Amino acid sequence: MNLKTKEIINKETWENFLKECSEKTFLQSWNWGEFQKLEGNKIWRRGIYEGESLLAVALVVKVAARRGTLLSLPHGPVVKSQISNLKPQILKALVDEIKIIAKQEKALFLRLSPIWERNEENIKIFKNLGFHNSPIHLHPDLTWELDLTPSEEELLMAMRKTHRYLIRKAGKDPDIKIEISRNINDLELFNKIYEEIAKHHHFVPYSLEYLKNELTALDPDNQVAIFLGKYKGDLAAAAIAVFWQDLAVYHHAATASKYAKIPVAYLMQWEIIKEAKLRGCKKYNFWGIAPPDNPKHPWQGFTLFKQGFGGYKREYVKTQDMAFSNFYWPVYIFEKIRKMKRRL
Repeated sequence: MNLKTKEIINKETWENFLKECSEKTFLQSWNWGEFQKLEGNKIWRRGIYEGESLLAVALVVKVAARRGTLLSLPHGPVVKSQISNLKPQILKALVDEIKIIAKQEKALFLRLSPIWERNEENIKIFKNLGFHNSPIHLHPDLTWELDLTPSEEELLMAMRKTHRYLIRKAGKDPDIKIEISRNINDLELFNKIYEEIAKHHHFVPYSLEYLKNELTALDPDNQVAIFLGKYKGDLAAAAIAVFWQDLAVYHHAATASKYAKIPVAYLMQWEIIKEAKLRGCKKYNFWGIAPPDNPKHPWQGFTLFKQGFGGYKREYVKTQDMAFSNFYWPVYIFEKIRKMKRRL
């Protein structure tokens, strides 16, 4: 088989290919590449072809981190569903291309978070090419998803009883209002409680500039919305949801600690689900959840919250690293220690 990699410069070609793929998220979308450029990152949009037939695409991002330059491949490569048996050849062709880019850009390593099911076959594909598990995840490799094709009433009945009760209770409370916005200035409202939660749970939040760049890149195609949950006029909870092709994603969220006992977040989540259905989305990705074998994981609280809405677990191959330089290994050790300290 003679596979070749080519640059893809046409948005329609890229997005139309992704429409035919089942294993994908917006992190490989055309507009996510535009977001990366707004962040000041250099990108490469590569297609893997057999003759004139496009088999896979990969958005590669150069990240100039303080500990050294790396090439990032978020939730990629995305491979045409019907040819999963060609994954080893496709990945090898892509890695050969990335090695050339890495040499030109003086990148220490490649960090790849594949949205490939975690099974022995897929794990072996990466191991055979010289990858190893990354000390940290690039994006969640354990997620919670919900099938949106049932009716609203069927979705409600499939939820945990407590969740269903709190949604209905909040819906009848005149003091609780859920607003949907595309106004970039409303990100400042979101950011206020987002930073509060980050401080409380000891994680580094995305900057306000990052969130604004995300909205700027996704909004022209109406792929993002800000949900503001208010209690007596005060912001109690907020979320940023992404709607891309037939997928919806619960991407960023926060609840003000003083309103933790008011069920605003439950009604807001239900409104996001209804909006996703209205837009024709078939699946809703709640994003990351805690592993079941780690009861002390800092994500345990919101994992229970997400799972209460019904759905199923998806496990992807863990984030993979490929070293291009011995200077990668001090980075590996540093990140390994940091992960242990955070109990992730």
